[in-house]
Amino acid sequence: MTAHLELTHFDAHGQAHMVDVGAKAATHRTAIAQGCIVMGRATLALILAGNAKKGDVLGIARVAGIMAAKKTSDLIPLCHPLALTRVTVDFMPDEAGSTITCNATAETVGPTGVEMEALTAVQIALLTIYDMCKAVDRGMTITDVRVLEKHGGKSGSFVNP
Repeated sequence: MTAHLELTHFDAHGQAHMVDVGAKAATHRTAIAQGCIVMGRATLALILAGNAKKGDVLGIARVAGIMAAKKTSDLIPLCHPLALTRVTVDFMPDEAGSTITCNATAETVGPTGVEMEALTAVQIALLTIYDMCKAVDRGMTITDVRVLEKHGGKSGSFVNP
């Protein structure tokens, strides 16, 4: 955990506000998030074969994740809109575990971090997989969404153990 115990999105009166980052230095910032979707073996086979009725599941989920990262400030009320310099979304299928792990990397040069953009990309990519495959597997579970690492800014680097 962290020693920083102050919630920065509240003012002295307990009212929600957008954190002032105007005086913060613009630095290169990177965040990597990860999540997993667990599904039936037949569902994973369908995705990997490219035979899903709605098309290329992972290709569409990748684009959805990238689009979501760009829209994070529209979805999460107190997030700053960021000029992202790079977003990647990658999938690692595991046939033995019947899962697909999603990693998303977001980067910017600016005064605030990109953890929320990476987390949003992962969640929306995994939700897109669910949406495209729910006709054959309503029991899919999205799990273990977390920030793996972040770099840049005053607080430096964080690597999730």
